[in-house]
Amino acid sequence: MTKKTSTKVPTQQASYQYDAIIIGTGPGGEGAAMNLSKSNRKVAVIERQKDVGGGCVHWGTIPSKALRHSVSRLIEYKANPLFRFSERPQRLTFQDILHHASDVISKQSSLRSSFYDRNRIHLYQGDATFVDAHTIQVQHLDGSQELLTAQTIVIATGSRPYRPPGVDFNHPRVYDSDTILDLTHNPQRVLVYGAGVIGCEYASIFKGLGAKVDLINTRDRLLSFMDDEISDALSYHFWNSGIVIRHNEEFAKVETQDKGVVLHLQSGKKVKADCILWANGRTGNTDALNLDAIGLKADSRGQLKVNEHYQTEIDNVYAVGDVIGYPSLASAAFDQGRIAAHAIVHGKCDDRLITDIPTGIYTIPEMSSVGKTEQQLTAAKIPYEVGRAQFKHLARSQITGTEVGSLKLLFHAESKEILGIHCFGERASEIIHIGQAIMEQKGKGNNVEYFVNTTFNYPTMAEAYRVAALNGLNRLCD
Repeated sequence: MTKKTSTKVPTQQASYQYDAIIIGTGPGGEGAAMNLSKSNRKVAVIERQKDVGGGCVHWGTIPSKALRHSVSRLIEYKANPLFRFSERPQRLTFQDILHHASDVISKQSSLRSSFYDRNRIHLYQGDATFVDAHTIQVQHLDGSQELLTAQTIVIATGSRPYRPPGVDFNHPRVYDSDTILDLTHNPQRVLVYGAGVIGCEYASIFKGLGAKVDLINTRDRLLSFMDDEISDALSYHFWNSGIVIRHNEEFAKVETQDKGVVLHLQSGKKVKADCILWANGRTGNTDALNLDAIGLKADSRGQLKVNEHYQTEIDNVYAVGDVIGYPSLASAAFDQGRIAAHAIVHGKCDDRLITDIPTGIYTIPEMSSVGKTEQQLTAAKIPYEVGRAQFKHLARSQITGTEVGSLKLLFHAESKEILGIHCFGERASEIIHIGQAIMEQKGKGNNVEYFVNTTFNYPTMAEAYRVAALNGLNRLCD
């Protein structure tokens, strides 16, 4: 990233150097910057890291999914009878699979950097702080400073792992979801504290590499926001693979040793491991922005309040992505940036995030969900029926050797409108989009019978929709 020298140019507001300044180059910042530029606005972007992409590309979404893919392929390789007697090594280390993740990170960052060049967006490297509502100070790595001004500011600084006081994250055996990518040793026993999305994903990765894994859950079940059957399927799969899950536990302290850690739980238990991955909560990156200078306050989790246009309490300051909290998804953040850009250009925007945002959880196997759960429909007293397809019965699953998993369709018992789709198994995050496309149709276009009356390629995983639809329709009372 090259540092640009700021110059005054004629814009809609002659007193400002830019129409908009975006702080952060993650999905939210990228979505805002690209759409503002395409609307003929003069845009600057400030990124504190040497490469663009934000936490999504460098520490979060892309690295963890690349790691997960490598481990998943290793598991398939080991299970494939064609390679059972191969002399190729059967065990890979965390460092081995990091090479693939590093390559993907480099490609993604390079690609996204080209977007900024192509759209003539000025990139500044350094730390951004507010001077006033229209002025940002950039502190460059060489210690120099410069002031940038703009009519509009968009905060897209993302989030970071929460670090509780009393836990020594400088110890070489204590990691969070950012620093785990710097792991240099090969742990035989891994302790994961926090059984949310990130914790479950990394528990899968380390277990797939052959490590013993203890997963500490502060709640009474895994991923309780998911449909109960899907959550239970993951719990069983973890248990069956040897992951030890400890529910309803809270930490008292983390004792660090030269070659490991001991986690002391409030229940009195002690759990020993070679290292600990802390994956319990995230904090918005707002503390270093000097928000006091503009009278803006973040909540206790470092998050900012916004309206439907992603406008903060300060009229010309917007915020998108993880820094505003839910849904904290890369896919949603890009759309938030796009919607915010439209509102900045036109003064308002009728676009909104879709109501049913799909959830993709990249455990091994994957989980994905969109729409209502059975528990929600039952509580709302909505008459529904269930259609199921077991992957082990599908020809494509049998061919690829990925027979673990199932697809579940929830649809209205009278109108046959699809109300929810839940999937557990390999490629679940891809499979869910087929049903999502039909569920988003208006009126009679959303109907479970679509999957019976439409011809899909065979053999494919899409067959699961036909099987599940038939299964559910056969349950309906005449």
